[in-house]
Amino acid sequence: MSELRAELRVLRESNSRLEHRLERLEGQAAVMSARPAPASAVSSSHAEGKGEARLTVPELAVVKLKPKADVPPKLDTTTAVVEPSPEVLEELAQVQSAPAPEKAEGGADPAMADGEYEAGLEALRTGNLAGGVGKLQRFTLEHPRHPKADNALYFSGIGLMGEESWAEAAKTFSQLLSQYPAGDAVVDGLLKLAECRTRLNQRKEAKALYVQLISQYPGTAAATQAESRLAQLSP
Repeated sequence: MSELRAELRVLRESNSRLEHRLERLEGQAAVMSARPAPASAVSSSHAEGKGEARLTVPELAVVKLKPKADVPPKLDTTTAVVEPSPEVLEELAQVQSAPAPEKAEGGADPAMADGEYEAGLEALRTGNLAGGVGKLQRFTLEHPRHPKADNALYFSGIGLMGEESWAEAAKTFSQLLSQYPAGDAVVDGLLKLAECRTRLNQRKEAKALYVQLISQYPGTAAATQAESRLAQLSP
């Protein structure tokens, strides 16, 4: 009996310790349940509970941008470019810029008018004979009283000679002599007109022009050339 009582006492003490431990565990569980769960834990449990409720990242297509290629400007090929003859180049090399007038005819801007004249000469220099002739003749037509109007006619005639348009060149030099008889391009215009007559096989007219040049403008470089060429035309 004494042994049974001793065992019963031990069991009671053990049960008492277990009850105390159980009470502590229940208290800790109550505290833990009162705290909010972390967001990651909530998301994890939510995902585990619903399996398919997961965030999916859409696949993005990769687009490579290439710089737009610069389209080169189209060149104007409508105007034929002719290599100037040595004679034309020599004449253009002797061009002297005349002083700009105080006021162009009709109140036009003198700087603009001079720019038109220079554009015509530049076209001749670069080999665009047809373009240069057109610009210079248009300049004379629009500015007939401009100080460079007679020079514009003269150099347009030189451009026509470079194209071997002898009849058109002769017509231009004739216009120069009749329209600007007191201009500074008359002497050289006479010489070039005589040359055009020679090219057109108009020897009689050419001789008359050379004689006129020698008699009216003796001692000039043009007169000296006229004497030489007159000798070549003489039988």
